Amino acid sequence: MTVRELIGIDEMLSQISVMQELYPTLTEVQYHEMLTDMLPNNNYGQVAIFDNENCVGISGYWLGTKLWCGKYLELDNVIVRKEYRSKGVGKILSEYLENKALVNNCTIQVLDAYAANYKAHRFYYNQGFSPKGFHFIKVMDEKGIR
Repeated sequence: MTVRELIGIDEMLSQISVMQELYPTLTEVQYHEMLTDMLPNNNYGQVAIFDNENCVGISGYWLGTKLWCGKYLELDNVIVRKEYRSKGVGKILSEYLENKALVNNCTIQVLDAYAANYKAHRFYYNQGFSPKGFHFIKVMDEKGIR
């Protein structure tokens, strides 16, 4: 398996089928619109794991700075194809992004995991993550939530 950063909208769009494992109703038009907003000035990127030429896992990430922690790397939408789960793909993604955080002088890595996603919780605990607080949301437009 190989790790590769996906560069630009076209390369990210080419792996939409992996994103659709988490968001089955996501269309190419919607994904393109979101990437158009996310890429220019928001320090967003994606890294993917390939088994030969088949993308088997993907994670978005954000690089940013906050007053309470300084520089950080946020994992976003970590997805591993169902048939590749429990085969080390998530660990490869996690290690790659940890190294990226270190290279970028980040003080922490952060991520959100749905409260009921217990398998993800166990995985992230095993990768050295721990909960620090609550991520509160206030929904302003129900149609925009996947």
